[in-house]
Amino acid sequence: MGNMEKSEETRTPLNFIESMIEEDIQNNKNRGEVYTRFPPEPNGYLHIGHAKSICLNFGLGLKYKGKTNLRFDDTNPIKEEVEYIDSILEDIRWLGFDWIGEPRYASDYFDQLYEWAIKIIKKGKAYVDDQTAAEIAKQKGTPTEPGQESPYRNRSVEENLDLFDRMKNGVFDEGSKVLRAKIDMAAPNMHLRDPLMYRILKKPHHRTGDKWCIYPMYDWAHGQSDFIEGITHSLCTLEFEVHKPLYDWFLDQIVEGDYRPVQTEFARLNLSYTIMSKRKLLELVNEGYVNSWNDPRMPTISGLRRRGYTSESIRNFSNRVGVAKRDNVIDVSLLEYALKDDLNKKAPRVMAVLDPLKVIITNYPEGKTENLETINNPEDETMGSHTIPFSREILIEKSDFMEDPPGKFFRLAPGREVRLKSAYIIKCEDFKKNPETGEITELYCTYDPDTKSGSGSQKKVKGTLHWVSAPHAVNAEVRMYDRLFDHPDPAGQKDDDYKEFINPDSLKVLKCKVEPSLSTSKPMDKFQFQRIGYFCVDYDSTEDHLVFNLTVPLRDSWGKMQKKQEQMGKK
Repeated sequence: MGNMEKSEETRTPLNFIESMIEEDIQNNKNRGEVYTRFPPEPNGYLHIGHAKSICLNFGLGLKYKGKTNLRFDDTNPIKEEVEYIDSILEDIRWLGFDWIGEPRYASDYFDQLYEWAIKIIKKGKAYVDDQTAAEIAKQKGTPTEPGQESPYRNRSVEENLDLFDRMKNGVFDEGSKVLRAKIDMAAPNMHLRDPLMYRILKKPHHRTGDKWCIYPMYDWAHGQSDFIEGITHSLCTLEFEVHKPLYDWFLDQIVEGDYRPVQTEFARLNLSYTIMSKRKLLELVNEGYVNSWNDPRMPTISGLRRRGYTSESIRNFSNRVGVAKRDNVIDVSLLEYALKDDLNKKAPRVMAVLDPLKVIITNYPEGKTENLETINNPEDETMGSHTIPFSREILIEKSDFMEDPPGKFFRLAPGREVRLKSAYIIKCEDFKKNPETGEITELYCTYDPDTKSGSGSQKKVKGTLHWVSAPHAVNAEVRMYDRLFDHPDPAGQKDDDYKEFINPDSLKVLKCKVEPSLSTSKPMDKFQFQRIGYFCVDYDSTEDHLVFNLTVPLRDSWGKMQKKQEQMGKK
């Protein structure tokens, strides 16, 4: 493994983690092996930030012919559910990755962690504290002021061993005692001020049942789990940088030899207009702001999948944003661009009318139907074509007609001509209004039979419209999803609750008409609705009730909105 094969991938610029790994391989550190892990806590659904970490850890394992573990850090039975574990397994596989062997769990190591805790107590480096959580927090001090030592800090080794054994055996109530490491209450790093190692939780665990009523804290279990598994490169986001000295201290107390997992920190993914806190995402679900964890407005991997995102687009996005050493905010439009770029090559083009207006082609024979050929995807000739029915009565978008249009309106208006996509050129001769509301209800047009698409006609018009044949159109429910928040940094406003920035127009449900070929579509099928955007068939869709989710529009309306806001700000 020390001699890596030359490839296009290895010749591309390396990020700082890849440079470190290649140096380790060159120096034959850990026998030149690369062993990474992805360690999610099963206390919620994974989001796009986790997707970046998945792509990084599993991607490095693949690139350097190494191994990658999946390990659930299941140390808190209060917040953990099997539902979350199942969703994480599905998300990782959907992204295109797999782990070595069976999934692992921190709970696999509870016995070993307990024995190591005994070892640290015997060294006089851990003690049982009877104080409440509030008292311990108060005595922690501040970053500029040292903390105060616990009155129980100098208990004897024998007393601590006895108390810890009784904690394990369920003698004491929850919250009455904790086990703390005995390090330095004046340490500049707050994490070294006698951190908690165990707390009493009389809750059954999804894997160990009622065996334990004490559970290790995350910081005590995490580094030791990496050590047990032989991880060579422990990749964490920047907030764990200050935890590293504590992980090293713990390992120094329990192991001998030179091997240590090397922790390297990278910037977490922050997206504009997006919340990335699992706690806040859970609030949105529990308080009914969204329908579920996989609501298409959620940044969860399952929500993005349901909305119509592809695994390839998320992997490509993760590669494009790269790996940074400093936190920054990535514009969510980059994620949307990665999706458009992928779907542009894959999604068949179809006709759908979201807000129908009837058009009667007065010189087209009554009762006649012809099947017109339309290309499935101009980006990929191998996708072929399909036929769509054309008749005397068709439907177009209401917004594609104006009675008195401005100069640059290149759609339909009285006396104007447009081309119907894959069909004919038509001319508006007249229209009908609702006398009470003034709303346009019908258009009366003529068509030029010599302008059939593909006929070689040289006649040119400036506008092309999508349409469906009225008698052949299929009813569909279309869910027009938009960004869940209308503020670019909903979580960063200190004086406001992030829920104040929820976009009231994040979901609109329309009753629409689609071409008949879509009647056989299945959940997760993806299409481009001509001139509108990319859509995905929802899980709720049935043969009798088609449901489509707007994945992403073709035009970036948010970009225009931001420019207008910036211009208003300058004025």
